[in-house]
Parts: sequence; C-alpha cells; structure tokens
Amino acid sequence: MEGTPTLHQTLVALGSVLVGLAAGWAGRWLFGRLEQRAQRTPWAGDEALYAALGETSLAGFAVTGVWAAALALPLRDHVRSIVDASLLSLIILLITVVCARLTAGLIRAYTRQRPGVAGSSSIFVNITRLLVFAIGLLVLLQTLGVSIAPLLTALGVGGLAVALALQDTLSNLFAGLHILASKKVQPGDYIQLDSGQEGYVVDINWRNTWIRALPNNMVLVPNARLAQAIVTNFYQPEREMSVLIEVGVAYGSDLEQVERVTIEVAREVMRGVSGGVPSSDPFIRYHTFNESSIDFSVILRAKEYTDQYVIKHEFVKQLHDRYLDEGITIPFPIRTIGFVEPGRDGADPHRNVAASSGRSGTPEEGADGGRSGS
Repeated sequence: MEGTPTLHQTLVALGSVLVGLAAGWAGRWLFGRLEQRAQRTPWAGDEALYAALGETSLAGFAVTGVWAAALALPLRDHVRSIVDASLLSLIILLITVVCARLTAGLIRAYTRQRPGVAGSSSIFVNITRLLVFAIGLLVLLQTLGVSIAPLLTALGVGGLAVALALQDTLSNLFAGLHILASKKVQPGDYIQLDSGQEGYVVDINWRNTWIRALPNNMVLVPNARLAQAIVTNFYQPEREMSVLIEVGVAYGSDLEQVERVTIEVAREVMRGVSGGVPSSDPFIRYHTFNESSIDFSVILRAKEYTDQYVIKHEFVKQLHDRYLDEGITIPFPIRTIGFVEPGRDGADPHRNVAASSGRSGTPEEGADGGRSGS
C-alpha cells in the first residue's frame, strides 16, 4: 500500500521505535546484572555470553523497532526493498558481532582456565574474530544477492600474492602459534634469550612477544626471532630453583665450624624470607683453594627466579654478622708494590717489582728495602 501514512500508522511506527529503544535499554540492564552474577560462577563462558549480548542488545532491539515501524508505514515498493535490505544487513552485522565477541570471550576464558594449554589468548582471539567477520561478510553478500563464488576464486588466486607480500607477517604469525602450541613458553613465564633480554612474558600476539623486564619496561621480540632463539625458561619444568652463593673463608678457619654456622644461617634465611622454600635443606660444597681463601658454594632454594635477589641480600647480611660473632674471617687479597729507581747498578727505571707480601717500598728505597745511595 502506498500513500501518505495515517495518524494511526504514524503512531504505531513511532510506538514501535520507542518500544524497541526501551526494550534495548532494558535488555542491556538485564544482561549487565546477569554478567555481574556470572562473575561469581566458576565457569567464565556464561559471563562471555551475557557480555556479548549486553553490548549489542540496545542496537539489536532498536533495529527491530525500526523494522516494525517500516512495516507499519505505507512505503513504496522500491523504498521498502531498500529499507528491508538495509535493516537485514544491520541484523546480520549485529549477529556477526555477537558471535565474534562470544567466541572470543569463550576462547579467552578457556585459555585463562587452562594454563597448561596456552596462557595467552590475544593471538587466538584475533584469528577467531577475523574468521567470524569473514564468514559474516560472505553471508551478508550472499543475502544481498552478490555471488560469492567468483569472490572466493579471486581470493584463492590472490592469496599467493598476498602471502608473498606479507611473508614476514605470516612468518611471525605461524611462529607465535608454534610457540604457544609447543607449550615451552607461556605468558607469565620468566625467560632469558641468548641475546641477553630477559623478563616476564606478558603476551604473544600475532606479530610480537611482549616481555616485561625487571625495570618494568617492555621488550618486543618478533615471534620468528623468538622461535629461533636459545631460550632459558626459569619456570620450566617448575618455578622453584636453586640459588648458589659463593663464599670464601681464611685458611686458618675450622671448616667444620664454617659449615655448621653457614648452614644454620641458611636455614634461618629459608624460614624467614618470603621467597625462600622452608622445606628445603641448604647445604655447602667446598671446591677451591684460592690465593687467599678456601672457597665454597652455598646452595639455597627460591620459589621463583626473582626471589633469589632478596634471598641473597638477607643471607649475605646475616652471614656477615654471624661470622663476626663466631670469629670466622672472610679474607681479601693484599699485594705490596715496590718501585725501583735507577742506581749505581744501572737498574731499569721503568721496571716495577711486585711482591705478594712484605714491607711496602717507597721511591727512596731500593728493591731490598734499604735506602738508595744518592
């Protein structure tokens, strides 16, 4: 039916739009409350569902209200076809957005609850969103009467050219997928590369791996470079690690006493420092007769990599105080340097004589410690 709309038709169309907006706001509020309640449940899938529906409920009900208003108005045939096609396209886009957000939310929830699978979700979320939007676009074109078969053929032929043009990007993408699939490096791990960069892995996206260094700055490593690097993962196969501290004592020390005192201090540190492992049993191993000391290693345990710094800090302080109380000496090397001036014997003025012990020489003394003749 064509012509000027009557008052009844106008009121029905206006009421449809208002009802659609009101229903949209009500749906948004309802899904928001459901999302808050879903946050207290152990499964995160319902939270992703309510979040996806709540973000698009207002637009969805508004489009439905406008479509109902268009059906109530006496529009011309070609105008109605344009309105119907436009509104159908909007509905397909909204459904695509809901599916993309829902799928991304489910993948993010799954990966966060399964740290052994992949702690990073951004690369999988981005790929999933891209696939869902591509499918939605194809459905939209097919609905509008556009044949997608030639488009798929063109995409297949042009895929080779695109792959050659995006060779670096695709190599980083597949390298990131390989890193996550191998489960050797996961977000949250503390790693060190053979090039020297180290820190916590924050995320592995489609191009780079984000590493937060201890100074709290970000290091971006291309995925392809990370896949080829020699990586030390301090969180694999477990987070606990041994902490070695080198100590030296004087040759006149009682080694049994040194061992007993050192282990007592180490046990106190393991129990008193939050990063220590109280159940571990520290031990020492003598290994070197050095120039001025007998050296040994103290082996402690830390809960994770960064805990070793506070463990070393407290251990050195407490061991130093305890050695002072027990009379145990930590030696340091002493060298005496003698300088020789040219004398009647024709000594070379540029030759220095270094002795490991004895009285220091002065410019007025000879090599034998006596005073040179003038």
